[in-house]
Amino acid sequence: MSDVGGTLKALETQAQALLVAGRGAEVEAMVRPLLASGSGAVSLWALLAQALRVQGRVAEARPIQEMLVDALPGHLPTRFDLSETLLLLGDFDRGWREYGYRYSLAHTTRIERKVQRPRWDGRPIPGQTLLIHDEQGYGDTFQFLRMVAWARERSQAKVVLEINHEMASIARRMSGFDAITLRGELPPPFDVHCEMMSLPMAMGLKLGDLPGDPMPYLTALPDRRETWRRRLAPHAGLKVACLWAGRPTHMNDANRSVSLATLAPLAQDGVTFFSIQKGPSEGDALAPPPGMNLVSLSPEIRDFEDTAAILCEVDLLISIDSSPVHLAGALGRPAWVMLPLLPDWRWLQGRDDTPWYPSVRLFRQTEWGRWDQVVDRVAAALTEHKRAG
Repeated sequence: MSDVGGTLKALETQAQALLVAGRGAEVEAMVRPLLASGSGAVSLWALLAQALRVQGRVAEARPIQEMLVDALPGHLPTRFDLSETLLLLGDFDRGWREYGYRYSLAHTTRIERKVQRPRWDGRPIPGQTLLIHDEQGYGDTFQFLRMVAWARERSQAKVVLEINHEMASIARRMSGFDAITLRGELPPPFDVHCEMMSLPMAMGLKLGDLPGDPMPYLTALPDRRETWRRRLAPHAGLKVACLWAGRPTHMNDANRSVSLATLAPLAQDGVTFFSIQKGPSEGDALAPPPGMNLVSLSPEIRDFEDTAAILCEVDLLISIDSSPVHLAGALGRPAWVMLPLLPDWRWLQGRDDTPWYPSVRLFRQTEWGRWDQVVDRVAAALTEHKRAG
């Protein structure tokens, strides 16, 4: 390796470590002088785009990413990075097209379905069978289940919905499909297919189409609701479900998750918190922050049916970006979401509401890693909510 190549590699390694730590301004200061002439290594332009995104300057990163895609049209991870920027900025038209490259990444190739049938392109196909299959996380599936009924209406086809085992019970109560099959089973014969998160591209989904009808589009089981109503009844005051940590294997988990201790300022008289946290952080609820009246429901939650019922029986969910947020939104239940400075693309920018879910309110970081400011705003809103209620 030449001295120049070695120096560039060392700079990239240092810059990536800084980006992970949210120190985008330092990375920008490192690479800007090297690009002052308007030319430079592609990798440096990519670092500059990442540095701008980490600072929340997503609109400034867009033209750089578009330039990179033009220069490297066959480099599919670059196209996927652009898709997330476009969708975050609300440019659904091009964003969904570029999002089609999502299976080009090292961590997504393993979940791509190899289907020996053409992908549906949004046109009517009366008399044919359309297989719609889920593909990614639970939150993604909760979010895009709304489009199954729209696809049946548009396609005029018989729709078979293939879904994961954990969500099948809830999905069965939803309208908009003719048959359901579980992931891993051999589906009935079909003519065309479409991943659930390719439906927006196939149907040309626009911001103005959201949230769409019907809303809400999921329901909780009445008998589960009654069970949880009795379970929560002894607890007085405002009932708030809470969740503070996501799946540790998620690519962005370090950016979106917090510790339970971070939520300490939410504690106040007249509010009972109910932990619905699952996974490695579940046990944290057994030692809540001082002054927080926190009851752990986690060991009693068997499945998403229990979570749905709990969300229908509490007054509010306060959570980081997680699948229960999407479940609450799909149920039409109130949820407050704490978001990092650079959020997932679906939450857009610069707004405290979301077109996806009318019942969901967003609380955003204004500085990288400053969850304290977010939690303080949530605490103030909770005080106001309690007073108004």
